[in-house]
Amino acid sequence: MKNSQKVFIWSLSAALGGFLFGFDTAVISGAEQTLQKLWNSSAFEHGLTVSIALIGTVFGALFGGVPADRYGRRKSLFIVAILYLVSAIGSALAPGWFVFLVFRLVGGVGVGISSVVAPMYISEIAPPSRRGRLVALFQFNIVLGILISYLSNYALEGIGENAWRWMLGVEAIPALLFMGTLFLIPESPRWLILKRGKIEEARTILATSDAGDADRVVTAIIDSHHQSTGSSFRDLFKPEYKRPVTLAVMFALFNQLAGINAIIYYAPRVFEMAGLGKESALLSSAGIGLVNLLATLAGLLLIDRFGRRFLMQIGSFGLIASLSLVSYFFFTDTLGGMQVPFFLFVYIAFFAMSQGAVIWVFISEIFPNDVRAYGQSLGSFTHWIAAAVISFIFPYLAQTFGGGTTFAFFAGMMVLQLLFVLKLMPETKGTSLEKIEESVVVAVA
Repeated sequence: MKNSQKVFIWSLSAALGGFLFGFDTAVISGAEQTLQKLWNSSAFEHGLTVSIALIGTVFGALFGGVPADRYGRRKSLFIVAILYLVSAIGSALAPGWFVFLVFRLVGGVGVGISSVVAPMYISEIAPPSRRGRLVALFQFNIVLGILISYLSNYALEGIGENAWRWMLGVEAIPALLFMGTLFLIPESPRWLILKRGKIEEARTILATSDAGDADRVVTAIIDSHHQSTGSSFRDLFKPEYKRPVTLAVMFALFNQLAGINAIIYYAPRVFEMAGLGKESALLSSAGIGLVNLLATLAGLLLIDRFGRRFLMQIGSFGLIASLSLVSYFFFTDTLGGMQVPFFLFVYIAFFAMSQGAVIWVFISEIFPNDVRAYGQSLGSFTHWIAAAVISFIFPYLAQTFGGGTTFAFFAGMMVLQLLFVLKLMPETKGTSLEKIEESVVVAVA
């Protein structure tokens, strides 16, 4: 097997955590209305039912850097696989609302840790020339998981009153597959050097992933460690890390202020708001999943050719236009046709090609080796706490202010994102992690 194929398999194995990430977060969309009726939930209780996994994700993201830094990236991925498996089985068999919340919370913790560890692991084993598309495999697997969850929900929706249990329980199958593939991957060479001093073992791994530059990369990793002033979460807030922290937090906030998770989680409800019937709404949700997958694939193929910043510029313009048009159709009450679904598909395409493909790549690149686990944790935490808040309040916003105002707000946030990209965002394509550290961190030290 060629070295490039080995690196692809390592990356794909870690990226399967993204498949479960996508499946776990989106599968609730097919069951949420049934669960509201089953437990006669109030608006607050139902918001908690849908967003409880996101609350777990916030905690998983916040603390995910700790096991990644202490025990390694590979062992942390095993922890993620176990959490997914427990959540899938427990949620499916839950006898009541409270037990259901507990197991969905467990799955959310798995999602949060996964969003920290998997992109970081891939960025640390990938050669610079292929790092963008290899890390973007994580996002590709997220949207593949979302699509499969939509299709699974659609297929299971008519099997009876316990359909929701099957919708949630089938996640156990990919969780077991993910766990099995983790036996095929090595530890991150950067973690081996920085945390265990296993230079020769790391050199062997780097000789597979970046054969021509293995010795130079080992030297650069050692040098970056000697120059570093921090290796804990608290150290992130030292002055020299101000720029990567600002970039990660703002990027993660804008990712959610686009409204993506509100649409993913409440897709059938949004389409019903636009005048589609229940069955058509579920099928249109699967359409969103397909568009998301194809556009993410396009972003994956383009990210190392044109760069992260270029994709974000194009994506921002597309998001502003599509969200503004969706808002217009709600304001003018020209619903019932395919206008809103069409422009939501356009919105998903631009988001997936830009923000979706870039976020985990960019955040995994901009932090120095010694604090990357904690920096990735901060970026993921910001992303998920924003996702939890927006998903929790979206039903209230849509009901109180209507679709027009809600989508106009998301469009306004994308105008601010465009300014961020144009003024602050650096380009990182084709550059080693240690070189990025020099340009992003040392420049403000």
